[in-house]
Amino acid sequence: MTKEQLRQRLEFYQDLGVKTIYRRSVPGRTLPPHPQSPIPVVSLPTLEPSADSLLSILADIGECTRCRLHEGRNKIVFGMGNEQARLVFVGEGPGADEDQQGLPFVGRAGQLLTQMIEGTAAKEGIPLKRPDVYICNVVKCRPPENRTPEPDEMEICGQFLYRQLLSIKPRAICALGGTAAKALLGAKVGVTKLRGKWHNWRDIPVMVTYHPSYLLRPYNQSAKKEAWEDLKKVLHYVYD
Repeated sequence: MTKEQLRQRLEFYQDLGVKTIYRRSVPGRTLPPHPQSPIPVVSLPTLEPSADSLLSILADIGECTRCRLHEGRNKIVFGMGNEQARLVFVGEGPGADEDQQGLPFVGRAGQLLTQMIEGTAAKEGIPLKRPDVYICNVVKCRPPENRTPEPDEMEICGQFLYRQLLSIKPRAICALGGTAAKALLGAKVGVTKLRGKWHNWRDIPVMVTYHPSYLLRPYNQSAKKEAWEDLKKVLHYVYD
């Protein structure tokens, strides 16, 4: 088993909530006894590389060809914002504008997200601008025709998202839409049932809300108020 395969296996166990593993005795080797079990207990190591940083994560991605999404991309969209941000927004994946510029949320949905962040903060008396937060996506390459990322694409790219979040260590995460909720929480229900209450990813509180692109559709106007309520809750939790 390669080091990367071992890392993925341990990550799978940690996502299941497993804190320790049990190691069988090896013939010819003496292992220290465990007070409650004849099988030694081994604590799971942390998954992020030591001294990990956004720069080193970006370097590890390189000119990524790990999944099929690279075939149609123009630019990798890694993320942008404050590397010590107390709040991170996670979206689904780049669109056409993001693919051209290499930056997340710069199209119409991105403009709405900026209005949501800065407008809500201003109304709530919180001195916050978009550059103060960090914004990234589950997948770093644009899916064809903006389709939903496939599970294997989310899994392959998810390792870099997880490392981004572990490097930043925000006080809270705002998951924008169902794909982000699924990537972070393993959610099998929709945003409507998840939004408005706190969830948890690796001991970091997570608030799920609607993706800005969903709010741009004319028949989803009622969801805008709910999204603003979710964002108010996040901002007060992080910055009060």
